[in-house]
Amino acid sequence: MKRLILAVFFFAVPAVAAPIRWQTWNDNLFAQAKKENRFVLLDLEAVWCHWCHVMDEQTYSDPAVIKLIDERYIAVRVDQDSRPDLSNRYEDYGWPATIVLNGDGGEIVKRSGYIPPNEMTSMLQAIIDDPSPGPSVFAEKTPHFGASAQMRDSLRKKLEGLHRKWYDAKNGGWGFSHKYADVPSVEYAIERGDEENRRMARQTLDGERNLLDPVWGGVYQYSTGGVWSEPHFEKIMSMQAGNLRIAALAYARWRDPRDLAAAQSIRRYLVTFLRSPEGAFYTSQNADLVDGEHAGDYFALDDAHRRAKGIPRIDKHRYARENGWAIEALVALATASGDQTALDDARRAAEWVYANLRRDDGGFKHGAEPATNRGGPFLGDTLSMGRASLALYAATGDRLWLRRAEEAAAFIEKKFRATPGYLTAKPVAMMPPKRQRDENVDVARFANLLFQYDGKPLHEKMAKNAMRYLAADEIASAWPVGGVLLADLEMRKAPLHVTVVGSKSDTAAQALFRAAGTAGTEFKRIEWLDRSEGPLPNATVEFPPLKRAAAFLCTENRCSLPAYSVADLEIRLRAWRNAVP
Repeated sequence: MKRLILAVFFFAVPAVAAPIRWQTWNDNLFAQAKKENRFVLLDLEAVWCHWCHVMDEQTYSDPAVIKLIDERYIAVRVDQDSRPDLSNRYEDYGWPATIVLNGDGGEIVKRSGYIPPNEMTSMLQAIIDDPSPGPSVFAEKTPHFGASAQMRDSLRKKLEGLHRKWYDAKNGGWGFSHKYADVPSVEYAIERGDEENRRMARQTLDGERNLLDPVWGGVYQYSTGGVWSEPHFEKIMSMQAGNLRIAALAYARWRDPRDLAAAQSIRRYLVTFLRSPEGAFYTSQNADLVDGEHAGDYFALDDAHRRAKGIPRIDKHRYARENGWAIEALVALATASGDQTALDDARRAAEWVYANLRRDDGGFKHGAEPATNRGGPFLGDTLSMGRASLALYAATGDRLWLRRAEEAAAFIEKKFRATPGYLTAKPVAMMPPKRQRDENVDVARFANLLFQYDGKPLHEKMAKNAMRYLAADEIASAWPVGGVLLADLEMRKAPLHVTVVGSKSDTAAQALFRAAGTAGTEFKRIEWLDRSEGPLPNATVEFPPLKRAAAFLCTENRCSLPAYSVADLEIRLRAWRNAVP
């Protein structure tokens, strides 16, 4: 009898479904799908994403979902930070993004965000019953590219209207549901400098301070509900670096101590939580202490009580792209505030990336681990390190960094050029090549500023090639428009040009060079002419021989008298800032 009872108990326990057999993205997926008459289910997740954890624990653990996937699907899971080619393709769908494709690589369904188990089973079964593309899949409009890289006046006027239309005048920020500082839009507003744009930038920066972690520093990704007080707690490098950079830029322009405090808060978080022992930066920190459990109560605690419970998981991949973003932002803080330790942090990270992630042909790998380079090289890695190198040249006067920026530009031109614009990576298997707008904004800005520094025609051509892509109405008019307007603005004017003339061993010259970095604009050309190093790479101005160090501030049609002291240079820079239209 005892054995019988045990047997009955054993058979009464429900069977636990075997977990989904996730694959990585590879070039053989679609051949396998066709051979086995299966669909490809792509789960694009983020390791820091709360709703990705919820979906994994609830939806992808549901027996009915597991059964359908096992029978007719090849399940593919990709960390979107590890594959910029796929994340750029589907970034509009947020994370998690669920994409179902047929054996020919054709899209059937594209879904954004968390999908409950019952909805997932219905969707998977519906695709099996009728695999024709659903309403979420539609043909993208083919942009009309003009022959010129110059934006039409009518389009520029339209974009200016959209820049104002999509601004939330009540709460600040561009957009009315999720609240965060859209970095290009804020930067454009700062650069424009008129009263309306200044108000929009100021209100957004003030709102964004509500997303600063008051305990550890750093900025949460965004807030929901159309207000600044309902944060999602993940801390990702793009938001840390972008917010650090625009806070530093705002401080350089307006000298508001609140902006400096915000920038310093983010830097404190970076060096405390996201910096590796070697000086390079990690990628992100999880939104949840326990995957899938909302962490609002946790982040309301003080430091000691947080640490007693544990620290949310940090993604310790060190990607070239994310490090480039951090380096450029730290340079912006160093030049705006004069904090040389921030510059030291930037150089240390850059040297690690050059030592560990640089390719032999001048570009950059995504990460140090082989798995992080599948599908690469990626435009974003070399582009962000090129921008970081150019920023380091402007902050140090060391021509090594200029040469490194030029190497990055040459690699971008060789590997990623399209006509027009630049591809995010080589084409993904069974999918057409992809151009991503934000990356082309950054190419246009990087190549244009590099051309100002070295005068090489190739870099001017690169800027125009990217701008020709951006100047298509269908590309330029997509929300938000600040980045395209910013690239267009910089293409139409000369940068602020400050040259320090004097020996690099001269303390007076060193002080003048540090002061030059506080100009209050990202679009600046800061150079140091030490005659022992020979002429500057693009010697557009001939400076007279002087008995002591001096700085010259030049605009499109004139140069100032020499400033022999930091005080004199600051007066000239202040006058320039006040005169910006």
